Amino acid sequence: MTGSLTRLPDLGWILRPLTDVPGVRHAVVVSEDGLRLGHASVDDLAGPVAPLGVPEAESLAAACAAMTTTGRSTAALLFGGGAGVRRLMLESEHGFVLFTHAGARAHLAVATGADADVGLVAQQMQVLVARIGTTPSTGPRDPAGPSS
Repeated sequence: MTGSLTRLPDLGWILRPLTDVPGVRHAVVVSEDGLRLGHASVDDLAGPVAPLGVPEAESLAAACAAMTTTGRSTAALLFGGGAGVRRLMLESEHGFVLFTHAGARAHLAVATGADADVGLVAQQMQVLVARIGTTPSTGPRDPAGPSS
């Protein structure tokens, strides 16, 4: 089987302003199909999850893609096939994870501590998405060629 893989640029630098928002722990930009496009964690992070390394961020990217896909499916079932999803929020006893659309076929996820102001975090996510425009967009993958 032949095909081509294109190495995507790491967009973690874009996320640094989010890690300055009080209560934010991690941020990740994810392609629609679960590829990590970039990630950032708060410096000197203490607590249950240390700063994300690439393997943890890649696992988080896959989980985030699954959450956003589930959100789209749920919205389509409840509101019809044309219903889009603007934001998702997951709450646990340790904090929140907020998801938002971040360009064509890309999403932004931010994990916070339990004491975070989720309204402020969501607002700063939207500011960042508006500022970066379509930078985190991903193109469709090249189809695999015929088997050799």
